[in-house]
Amino acid sequence: MRILICNDDGIEAPGLARLVKAAGLLSDDVWVVAPDGKRTAAGSSLTIARPLTMQRVRPGWYSCSGTPADCVVSAMTWLFADARKPDLVLAGVNDGRNVAEDLAYSGTLGIAREATFWGLPAIGCSRVKNPHFTDADDQWLGTLIASLWRSRADWATDGHWLSINLPTSLPAEVRQPRIGRDKIARKAEIMESDGNRTVITIPRGRDHASQPGDENAAIDAGFISINRLNWFGETRLDQGLLNGVLGPQQAS
Repeated sequence: MRILICNDDGIEAPGLARLVKAAGLLSDDVWVVAPDGKRTAAGSSLTIARPLTMQRVRPGWYSCSGTPADCVVSAMTWLFADARKPDLVLAGVNDGRNVAEDLAYSGTLGIAREATFWGLPAIGCSRVKNPHFTDADDQWLGTLIASLWRSRADWATDGHWLSINLPTSLPAEVRQPRIGRDKIARKAEIMESDGNRTVITIPRGRDHASQPGDENAAIDAGFISINRLNWFGETRLDQGLLNGVLGPQQAS
């Protein structure tokens, strides 16, 4: 079994090392392609028609100068171009939860989304800030991933991936909450202002808003949140609306 692991916190991130240890319980054929620095909120953006630098940092580990999703693309088009492709793509473990609007912003989930474009099962893993780590956490996460791998026929359908959010302490029970609302990037801070030129910063952080039954509520209550996501994003319009916009002869 070949596993590819990527992240958005960078090649030196502790969460990446922990996920590699967890994946090692499933396979000894584990590869890492991760950004050469932190790429928070990079979403699923790609670097097109511009150079990417791939640096081998140790056997099986490569840093990438691009985005988190670039790490998947570079692995598939370069690292594994003439070799066996991965059976599973893991992303994370992200330093902080990925909930609500993070489905669009998160580089961790952007990795999983990109993997599905290549027809690969993918799991994005995130954990709350400042968790209570124990020596058993990595093995427990590996057991969870192994269980999900065995049941992949039930969740790894075309264009779908899993998002896992781990709470402060493990082990924990699993919940499938609804997707909530907890907007990041709500304000701007002015750093410099000089005539027509203004420098602003969008600070990190969120309100941690939650409603009963959403991801934040489940995570804060100590549960593991698992959601199956997809990239289709389509909601069909009523045919009557199209008829009214285009006319009955053109709407089809």
